[in-house]
Amino acid sequence: MAEKAILYDATKCTACRGCQAACKQWNENSEFIPDIENGVPVANRGSYENPPDLSPTTWLKIEFREQETGGKLRWLFNRRACMHCTEASCINVCPNGSVFRNEMGFVSFNKDTCTGCGYCKDFCPFDVPRLNRGVLGAAKMDKCTLCTSPGLDRIGAGQEPACVKTCPTDALVFGDRERLVIEGKKRVESLQYKGYQNAYFYGDIELGGLHVMYVLEESPQAYGLPVSPTVPLAATAWQDVLKPVGWLAGGLTVAGLALNYMIARKAKIAGEITARKEE
Repeated sequence: MAEKAILYDATKCTACRGCQAACKQWNENSEFIPDIENGVPVANRGSYENPPDLSPTTWLKIEFREQETGGKLRWLFNRRACMHCTEASCINVCPNGSVFRNEMGFVSFNKDTCTGCGYCKDFCPFDVPRLNRGVLGAAKMDKCTLCTSPGLDRIGAGQEPACVKTCPTDALVFGDRERLVIEGKKRVESLQYKGYQNAYFYGDIELGGLHVMYVLEESPQAYGLPVSPTVPLAATAWQDVLKPVGWLAGGLTVAGLALNYMIARKAKIAGEITARKEE
């Protein structure tokens, strides 16, 4: 199956935030306007952004950034959500495989087997995953699934992600990644021709290729995006060294316990035989 992706054109985005609402509605993530977000009272913080950050029930957020050009103020809008990286740190560091890549290239996860360790959040170059800690203290990770959650799978049903479906300006496009890379580059070339010399196509090569790619009229820094995101060395070490060592240590522990059980059992049987002989 061909890899799929979303192309976000920031030049077409009006920050209506219909995508935010559609994401919450489709994924059944508290559609109401909250009085409290993550234990913090909702209030005006001097920004049009709401809520203030991603959370276990807010997987997509439109960010507002002010930029002054030629003495005039303008907005730069950025779509903040999981980037579905090809070289995904979260997959590398997940201790039990709960975070994995599906056949379309997206980064999926199994919430039922998630241990709540938080490594996915700690190592994500985009600081996207969020943890939801229940009343008993157990934590679970949440993030964008690109509408592929079991029971809520729009892609499997031949539909677009909810955020793409609801976008009124077609700032979001869903389709084959290879085709969207070509389309994104064409749009950036057009912007540069019109005088936007800093126009940038983001996601083609970053982290092996992202499955959410951006057409930007300014540099990535202006949108709060890392210019050259990398997989942290510790994440690579976890996958290549520490994780195998951990499995080896666990295997040795199990083998040791099994050997100890057999020795103890043998000693017990020998003792019982000796006792019967003495009788």
